[in-house]
Amino acid sequence: MKRLPLAILIMAIIYIWLIPSDPLTIKILFKLVPMLLILMYAYLQKPFASSRNRWLILTGLFFCMQGDWLITWFILGLSSFLVGHLFYVGGFLTKWRFSIVRFVLFIPIAIYAFYMGSTIIHHLSDKGDTSLIWPVIFYITVISTMVWSAIMTGNKWAMFGSVLFMISDSILSWNQFVSSISYSSILIMTTYYLAQFFIAKSIQASTVGHSLSQNNSLNKA
Repeated sequence: MKRLPLAILIMAIIYIWLIPSDPLTIKILFKLVPMLLILMYAYLQKPFASSRNRWLILTGLFFCMQGDWLITWFILGLSSFLVGHLFYVGGFLTKWRFSIVRFVLFIPIAIYAFYMGSTIIHHLSDKGDTSLIWPVIFYITVISTMVWSAIMTGNKWAMFGSVLFMISDSILSWNQFVSSISYSSILIMTTYYLAQFFIAKSIQASTVGHSLSQNNSLNKA
């Protein structure tokens, strides 16, 4: 368990820096290895509380891993990531901790989402690729909701992970639809793997909190 983060780091570095684009099969295989290790890391988080949050996050990680190889077919990959985000939202909502400061953060998130969405839609329209407009709008809405729901947990790992996920997708979308970004693949995958690792790590804090609340209930009884 203690060596898994190091293994994730090593395999992520190998994929990002050493694996060539061709052949594509090998590229995809090495892309999946860090996510498989992250999924294993999430599953092994202690204590092994069988909570809704735990299984929803694990399912979200699985669908995102599916998206990693399905993204070759853009709509299929986008759909898989979309499902993954919906599971993340469900998991984070089970750990909702209301705070007025965190609650109002939906405003800057919404402003950022509107800016990114309108910019991408403008460029898609100019290129005549209007079939992607509604999928892009829906995806941006869901990932924004995911970020906000993570923030509402008050869990720092969930918050860091969700924000990094949005940054990674923003770089990818801007590079693909608006204008090229230098070192985009390195930036995208670095922020992506970090995002997924932090989201996986958020399970530990959640399950620890779950166990503590159960112990407190037993003590009161």
